[in-house]
Amino acid sequence: IADKQLERLADALNQGKSEALKSYLSAVARLHKYSFRNLLLIFSQRPDATYVAGFNTWRKLGRWVKKGEQGVVIIVPLAVKRAESKDGTKQDEDRDFDLRFKAGYVFDVSQTEGEDFAKLAEVQGSPGEYTDRVKALLAKKQIKLEYANNLGGADGLSKGGCIVLKEGLTPSSEFSVLVHELAHELLHQGVNRKAQDKKVRETEAEAVSYVVSEAIGLSTSTACTDYIQIYQGDADSLKESLDAIHHAATTILSALLPEGQ
Repeated sequence: IADKQLERLADALNQGKSEALKSYLSAVARLHKYSFRNLLLIFSQRPDATYVAGFNTWRKLGRWVKKGEQGVVIIVPLAVKRAESKDGTKQDEDRDFDLRFKAGYVFDVSQTEGEDFAKLAEVQGSPGEYTDRVKALLAKKQIKLEYANNLGGADGLSKGGCIVLKEGLTPSSEFSVLVHELAHELLHQGVNRKAQDKKVRETEAEAVSYVVSEAIGLSTSTACTDYIQIYQGDADSLKESLDAIHHAATTILSALLPEGQ
């Protein structure tokens, strides 16, 4: 199912339709804790999902899956204890288990009822403390942050271990530009990826900024970006870009959002 969804996205981009990709990026913002493949699975089955969890997790939250609701299939890793050989040894002495995968089921909040469930990431219109959290993440990753009066028409620059922002940006612009440049640091600086043209690199960074901004409820100009530009004509390049965007956005959001969001 995940591979078919990737093919559908590629077909849509072949036809010049970037709305499908923007919808996927919005799903990443809402469901960033799930793996790239599980995100594709959830998006293909329920593109409007806002918060998904398993049957038992919903019960712990005081909500119950409505009768007749169909679960959304995801892939769940399962550790299986490694059997010993006849001589009492294991083929791989470094591991006591094998990793297997099985189908699991999650349900969107709209498929449940019970205790009130507060919406995650209400629209705030201001980055608030999130900008400071991004700066803390930069410090943790030993990326310097500097400000300059003039950047030759740019609002920010990524220089490999150093981000420079234009002075005087509005709070929302400072946040989105900071995330954009951090995305460059994570995606394109010292990373072993295939050569990409500038348009693809900029669109990937803008996609990360869009995902992160939407996840905290901040509307920014990144919503106007034509994300079709990350598509280079084949599903493999699309998968590489989407996987990289998902990884970078998840890295940033893990540092921004409280546990459980």
